[in-house]
Amino acid sequence: MVAPAPTDDSVEPLTEDEVLRIRADFPILQQEVNGQPLAYLDSGATAERPVQVLDAERRFLEQDNAAVHRGAHTLAALSTDAYEDARATVARFIGAASPSEVVWTANATDALNLVAYGIRNASAGRGGPETDGSRADRFRIGPGDEVLVTEAEHHANLVPWQELAAATGATLRWVPVDDTGCWSAEDAVALVTEHTRIVAFAHVSNVTGMIAPVAEFVAAAHAVGALVVLDACQSAPHRPLDVRALDIDFAAFSGHKMLGPNGIGVLWGRQDLLDALPPFRTGGSMITTVTMEHTDFMPAPERFEAGTQPVSQAVALAEAVRYLERIGMDRVQAHEEHLAQRMLTGLATVPGVSVVGPAAGVPRSGLASFVVDGVHAHDVSQYLDAQGIAVRSGHHCAQPLHRRLGLTATSRASTYVYTTEEDVDRFVTAVGGIRGYFGAEEPA
Repeated sequence: MVAPAPTDDSVEPLTEDEVLRIRADFPILQQEVNGQPLAYLDSGATAERPVQVLDAERRFLEQDNAAVHRGAHTLAALSTDAYEDARATVARFIGAASPSEVVWTANATDALNLVAYGIRNASAGRGGPETDGSRADRFRIGPGDEVLVTEAEHHANLVPWQELAAATGATLRWVPVDDTGCWSAEDAVALVTEHTRIVAFAHVSNVTGMIAPVAEFVAAAHAVGALVVLDACQSAPHRPLDVRALDIDFAAFSGHKMLGPNGIGVLWGRQDLLDALPPFRTGGSMITTVTMEHTDFMPAPERFEAGTQPVSQAVALAEAVRYLERIGMDRVQAHEEHLAQRMLTGLATVPGVSVVGPAAGVPRSGLASFVVDGVHAHDVSQYLDAQGIAVRSGHHCAQPLHRRLGLTATSRASTYVYTTEEDVDRFVTAVGGIRGYFGAEEPA
């Protein structure tokens, strides 16, 4: 591991020596793929896990594992303490006012659906723990109301809102993207009206790497009383995230994209909103009293955590958070933005390759989606894989964005704390050979 991040105003990218020390913590990165050292450039889909995270989950399962909030025996108490300590760790990481603002979910998709279906239940007259449901009134929407998203959204932050609009009679509207796949604060603010009730958008695009103009969009939404839901899947792992400073109402992200395990996600919400939002998944662990005629639900966060909880996953995610904190999220951001510009500069020298998203020199997250003229994205991925370079190919769960750009698919290279400059340079060099290999070069 590297030393703690510097505390002065000058934030430098990680040095290559620091990255190599980080890389040594990841057993999976020590292997060869197809006879070549692995260059893993698919962290935007799933990040790899350091040995510290693997060991934390294993130690918990070997020593403390038991059902949480259920038993009075020693292991149950130890397990419950670890589970709630993990919640507090994540809450601190994102600047939450209280650990009770952090809800464990199965993943970010689950978290976004929790909000959308909770609003749907409120709109159908299902209240929260109050028998009259009055506190849930703030969520009720119907004909004449509008839900506003962007054309660049991942399906996880689009389809739930489509379903909500269809179920309630509300209208779904969207901020259009331009020819680069990006959208502007001006266009977003112009679409906010007195009828807007919900605004949902990604902090960072998983396709273009665009960093959203959060402040402008949030201010416009709150000016008309709309709720703001932030998809933080591509920001929480890669840059400092302070939910209170952003002034948003809900945020969602997943563990597997930030050095943690699969099977766990996070929903953050303002306490008053979580306490008023009706649950959409019910059962054990989230109730206070059950009779044959009626059930009273617990306050947040437990009221949204029905059933057996992802305890070992929460413990592992907390260790992933501590790992990132030791590096420093400001340095994680600086490292990835440095690699992104190196990648863009390199790809710009390769004939027949075009990159979607912000131009070189404009801040973006550490990823680049690109098209190789005359070669399908899947063939691009297979060619790179043969050289030990792992990238993503497809529509990246963002079909409307690709359709707007006239594309069926792109290839995406995404970086993280363990990505080296050599990884990026190998990738750029390999991309330079793709058109020749497939006979797609223009005749001389």
